[in-house]
Amino acid sequence: MKLVAIYARVSSDRQKEEHTIGSQVLALMNYARNEAYTVPQEWIFQDEGYSGASLIRPGLERLRDLASEGQIETVLAYSPDRLSRKYAYQVLLIEEFARYGVEVAFVKSPKATTPEEELLLQFQGMIAEYERAQIAERSRRGKRYRAKAGSVNVLSGAPYGYRYIKKTDTSAAYYEVIEEQAEVVREVYKLYTEAGFSINAIARWLNAHRIQTRKGKSQWERSTVWAMLRNPAYMGKACFGKTELTERKKVTRLLRQRGGFSPRTSSNRERPRSEWMEIPVPAIVEEETFGLAQERLEHNKRFSPRRTVEPTLLQGMLVCNRCGYALYRTSTRTSKKKLYYYRCLGSDAYRYFNKRVCENRPIRQDYLDEVVWKHVVRLLKSPELIRSEITRRIKQIQDSSPTKRRKDGVEREITRIGKSTEKLLDAYQEGLMQVEELRRRMPGLRKRQEALKTELNNLEAASSNHKQFLRLSENIEDFLGRLCKTADSMSVRDRQKIIRLVVKEILVDLDSIKIMHSIPVSEVSPGSGPEGGPEIPSYLLRSWSHQSHAG
Repeated sequence: MKLVAIYARVSSDRQKEEHTIGSQVLALMNYARNEAYTVPQEWIFQDEGYSGASLIRPGLERLRDLASEGQIETVLAYSPDRLSRKYAYQVLLIEEFARYGVEVAFVKSPKATTPEEELLLQFQGMIAEYERAQIAERSRRGKRYRAKAGSVNVLSGAPYGYRYIKKTDTSAAYYEVIEEQAEVVREVYKLYTEAGFSINAIARWLNAHRIQTRKGKSQWERSTVWAMLRNPAYMGKACFGKTELTERKKVTRLLRQRGGFSPRTSSNRERPRSEWMEIPVPAIVEEETFGLAQERLEHNKRFSPRRTVEPTLLQGMLVCNRCGYALYRTSTRTSKKKLYYYRCLGSDAYRYFNKRVCENRPIRQDYLDEVVWKHVVRLLKSPELIRSEITRRIKQIQDSSPTKRRKDGVEREITRIGKSTEKLLDAYQEGLMQVEELRRRMPGLRKRQEALKTELNNLEAASSNHKQFLRLSENIEDFLGRLCKTADSMSVRDRQKIIRLVVKEILVDLDSIKIMHSIPVSEVSPGSGPEGGPEIPSYLLRSWSHQSHAG
């Protein structure tokens, strides 16, 4: 009676869901029964969801430990690729088991009994590995070719708002807009870019209105809304190749702290935007609207307070002028109190293999916060400056907003339909078209033209509302007066909001800082351009020495 251990493995979650590992175990048990092998229940080793490209698998490691103890005679697997996808790993494992006197047998592979047969099996393994690599490469090239040709069938599936129409003998695959869902998408973008809703608030709004997800569920998650706002398909540009597989480091920081290993040998990493391949699909939202959503997402990412236990006034705004890295808040304790500093990431040697990339010094947080806040308050005491900036920005919104762009597009479409109607009538009068054809095509054009005229009226009404905002600047003195009176008693969060209205970023150097404004200012900084002129026409550069405060 031969004692046998069996080993089964599946790599993907889909295979796990389809219970293919169960079918593997069943086939192995049937084979063992036919060969009169004995398989103890505790000698059935399984690895679900583990890639064959790695040897770090809990089931395999227990099997190897058992073999090293000399308790088993044979290891039975369904095929060599269940041990490993890499031929070199297969040889390594088989040789390791052989050293312990353990035979390896496969259900779907002949047993080598002579040196010639063993050599043939090795060649078969190498050829199989080569073929797998070739298939993967051909598949990758084929998908890239189809993506360049504008084929949507290389994408993983149609997102919410679209229906994937399979290709036929006469037409390629394409996305079809589901108008009911498209209205939901437009409303989501409107809530985010115009109404100022947060992503969580949008998810709650969708749930409150009992709107179903793409899969028919009634519960919207924050991640689903976030993905919708980031998907360029909604502006008519579905993208292929957004991510790539990279080798995962075997020990992550979190797993190292827990004393464990990552079971996956690869991970998805987002490619640079320039490498994405755009595939045209029907647009649901305007490109400008999508751009506004991306700007807000990036702003929220940069200034997210989630990781800050205590609010930091200049969070996300400090940049080292020497190396370009961001500054973060750190602290040190004295015998009397705890002191906070802003420190350049590049000055931390432990981040860069024990070698600094920047020699910039830390700067006291309380000092830098006070300098910047006093500067902003002094700036806000100039109401004429703020009023002109409000006027400039609102006019810019009027001239370049999605509403203005859409209005221009609707007007062009109305003109185009009018010309098409005239061409149809001319063709009928010249005898180039039958009356039946004219009757069939005219109602659709007229219906489309009426719908566009209604939309144009609504857009013109929305555009006129912008003029009301221009009148807000007339009361700016009163607002700024109240702001300056309460400046000293404001919370850090409120001060943060005020600073971010007028400051773009703060450049920190060894002995100076430069405040870069997000609005044009006419003040001249000390020691700027010749004859009192500013160094940069659109922005004020104001410097203060803080060498004595660097800490």
